[in-house]
Amino acid sequence: MNYTQNKKIKQIKSTTLVIGIDIAKKQHVARAQNYRGIEYDKPLKFKNTQNGLERLLNWIKKVKIENEKEEVVIGMEPTGHYWLNIAQFITEEEIKLVLVNPHHVKKSKELDDNNPTKNDVKDAKVIAQLVKDGRFSEPNIPEGIYAEMRVAMTHKEKLTQDLTRVKNRVMRWLDIYFPEFNEVFKDWTGKAALATLKYFPYPDQIAKMEAEEIVAKWREEGIKRGVGIKRAKKLKKAAVRSIGVTEGFKMGKEEISYHIKQYCFINEELEVLMEKVEKLLEKIPGVEKMLTVDGVGVKTIAGFISEVGDLWDYEHPKQIISLAGLNLKENSSGKHKGETKITKRGRPKLRALLYRVAMPLVAQNDEFRQLHKYYTTRRENPLKKKQSLIVLCCKLIRVLFTLGRKQVEYDGKKMLNDIKRPNVKNAA
Repeated sequence: MNYTQNKKIKQIKSTTLVIGIDIAKKQHVARAQNYRGIEYDKPLKFKNTQNGLERLLNWIKKVKIENEKEEVVIGMEPTGHYWLNIAQFITEEEIKLVLVNPHHVKKSKELDDNNPTKNDVKDAKVIAQLVKDGRFSEPNIPEGIYAEMRVAMTHKEKLTQDLTRVKNRVMRWLDIYFPEFNEVFKDWTGKAALATLKYFPYPDQIAKMEAEEIVAKWREEGIKRGVGIKRAKKLKKAAVRSIGVTEGFKMGKEEISYHIKQYCFINEELEVLMEKVEKLLEKIPGVEKMLTVDGVGVKTIAGFISEVGDLWDYEHPKQIISLAGLNLKENSSGKHKGETKITKRGRPKLRALLYRVAMPLVAQNDEFRQLHKYYTTRRENPLKKKQSLIVLCCKLIRVLFTLGRKQVEYDGKKMLNDIKRPNVKNAA
């Protein structure tokens, strides 16, 4: 990683106007200072509207001219989603934009006045001070196809969350009105189970039906295999002896009907969305080579690209490891050596994605399985299983980075170079 702290500090020169902006939903606050921290003009409060942003731009131009500055650097916290609009405006005006860590703002707000008071005006000054000292990061705002990928995968995540909620609500409904249902169908999301919940969800309805009627309805839904008269009789028997609640029959039927419609709708949306995601991936160079890793599928690569963006924005895979919060930290002092852990900073979605992928990789990919066995059984510094999975997450980042940048196919033999084999001496 060649982008050092010194390089950041050198960007803030005597000719630089430093602007710190505290982001809010409707009204932002900006403060200006020079490279030594000397403040210019009064704090500016401006609204999150076109007129407000133009007012900010005019104020910056005025302060810049009055104090004979040549370039401007604007720093802000990436607060929720509220910073995205102003970030786009600043970028379009070709003004340098940097981001400061909210954790750093919180920790350093008492340096000037030894006071833990928090307000928008004070935070804007703290942000400007951090930028002046080079304690910022360059924003990696995705553009073009990478922006489309991030929006698509964010939408997929929300749909998946909605699907989980619907599943939980259906399970709750079954527990109340038809607790014996899961004795007949192991999974209520199967075709026959869904058809049953759609047309005759209540035990009283099923008890009045003949087994042949139930089978006929399944056949109308195109279900020809896996269920028949035997399953229908089992369902009818379960309905007859059901202890489900019988009150609220009409509204209960409306409720389950709504949930089943929601479940089917979300599944259809997810299928359509993933088809579009696959088409987007086809346009990204290197993705085809990334998919040559055994155990890595389209969803994994789509999630990885949506979080990381363009691989050419990084000089080294260590930057992506840091972005995922998988870089190491330790607390040591004097003779005390603390436990080494991962920082868990950066993008939690990326870290969670990599960890979820590492577990099936160990089961499906021969090279990753051998590395996992080596890390957990080596004589010197053997790792615990979870620690080994973290190491494999970092290894996967390096592999995907190399395959995507160099556009070469996966080579399992190179993966095993980490394993140190004992030297075999020839017998005399």
